[in-house]
Amino acid sequence: MTKRWFQDSVIYQVYPRSFQDSNHDGIGDLNGIKSRLDYLKKLGVDVLWLCPIYKSPDKDNGYDIADYEAIQPAYGSMADFDALLASLHEKGMKLLMDLVVNHTSDQHKWFQESKKSKDNPYADYYIWRDPVDGHAPNNWGSYFSGSTWTYVPERGQYYLHLFAPGQPDLNWANPDVRQSVYSLMRFWLDKGVDGFRMDVINLISKPDGLPDAPQAPGAEYGDVQAVVADGPKLNDYLQEMNREVLSKYDVMTVGEMPGSTPEDAIKYTNLDGSELNMVFQFEHVSLSPNPDARFGKWNDQPVKLPELKQALGRWQTALDGKGWNSLYWNNHDQPRAVSRFATDDERYRVRTAKMLGTTLHLLQGSPYVYEGEELGMTNVHYTSLDQYEDLESLNAYHQFVDEEKAVSADQMLRWLSPISRDNARTPMQWDDTANAGFTDGKPWFALNPNYPTINAKAALADPDSVFYYYQKLIAIRHQSDLIKFGDFELLDADDAEVFAYRRHYNGQTLLVISNFTSDTLNRHYDRPSEAKVLVGNYDDDAGETLRPYETKVYQY
Repeated sequence: MTKRWFQDSVIYQVYPRSFQDSNHDGIGDLNGIKSRLDYLKKLGVDVLWLCPIYKSPDKDNGYDIADYEAIQPAYGSMADFDALLASLHEKGMKLLMDLVVNHTSDQHKWFQESKKSKDNPYADYYIWRDPVDGHAPNNWGSYFSGSTWTYVPERGQYYLHLFAPGQPDLNWANPDVRQSVYSLMRFWLDKGVDGFRMDVINLISKPDGLPDAPQAPGAEYGDVQAVVADGPKLNDYLQEMNREVLSKYDVMTVGEMPGSTPEDAIKYTNLDGSELNMVFQFEHVSLSPNPDARFGKWNDQPVKLPELKQALGRWQTALDGKGWNSLYWNNHDQPRAVSRFATDDERYRVRTAKMLGTTLHLLQGSPYVYEGEELGMTNVHYTSLDQYEDLESLNAYHQFVDEEKAVSADQMLRWLSPISRDNARTPMQWDDTANAGFTDGKPWFALNPNYPTINAKAALADPDSVFYYYQKLIAIRHQSDLIKFGDFELLDADDAEVFAYRRHYNGQTLLVISNFTSDTLNRHYDRPSEAKVLVGNYDDDAGETLRPYETKVYQY
């Protein structure tokens, strides 16, 4: 099998606002990231993925871009960016930029012109529709609550925004829009960046006629994802993007694709390199939605292990030899993995973090480590609304509690606490000094109170820390074609306590066993007597006995 560099890579995601402040203003910045590159090099990661650093009014923390070719002033200057990129390359690492081109900010010059009239050069850069009987053109509900439509008196029309009103959707059916996007991509690639993570890229092709979406009983709006994901022209657009831009550079690409199936992903990530290298799929992080479909993801019930195994296993099997998986537990939009998928009880937190890392990193695909995951950082467990900053969380609360009165305030807070995006956005925990070494100013967002015990300084001083375990997992993957390319065999799919699987490649086998509970269990999995433990989170092998949150990997 011909290897491409992204298949050898482990990617580390940085949320710039929360990683490291260098100029005392309480906001993370590019020079702060540059000052921590030796830490990332020590961990062993190959690629740094930066969440958006472009000029933005920050309605959605940078995912609303006002100028794609300018740096957000709070993060620094273009010279700071150039220095960061040069330093990464000097250290043998690569840089993945966040490409957000389903929508722009409403402050972008394209939208400012577009909304003026129906006959200016940018009039069709966005999706405008006339009112229907005095109201919005269809029943679509925004990902961030409320309608996807906002009325603009100057044009006498509504514009479409799948997310916040400050994030109008670009009209990809307009070839001028596509060429403008390709131009901004070339701007960054010509600077030397090594690829793109593409935000909600499977939403760019809207269905013909913009039909109403299916509507859950009692819901005020229709489920927009059901009609917008993987639209009719998506393949055409991605192939054109590849022909005109991506194929001319040695880059890696990952498309964020909510709602995509493995069958969809094979079309977009086929190994002939004609579209993208991999997708971010959401099946395994969408397993505990509210039973009442009106409330979507907002719920406080734990994920059921058989469902998790089935979701991950389905993608492993379907894409083997046909596409490529991205492997992740958490990111800037998902809560902390130890809190969501196992436990952040301090008695077990370290073993839990190692267990989750092992389960993920031994699968086929490219692993992503989200900042602080390598420390076993946890959810904050917020208890009041004034602790939240995230637009999605606040909007959901106001819609369901204040406007629709569909749920009590206490219940909504219980739903927000485990899965709000704010859990992932607290500042990075570097040490036990004031503000965890993130800033000596006033932090833009409150730190997780547990930073005096969970921090990078403590982890680097402890040979048995989550950090060094992740370092070992990354090193093992770099050296193993069995891990990179082996097929996948799920064992005991209905076991609600243990996640076990085998990988096979060129006559070699891995057996991965992970106990997802705090109980001591007994399990038997066939293996030859000469099988050796490759890695595990206990110092010894207790054979068929699995201790709380134990994980171990046999190779034979």
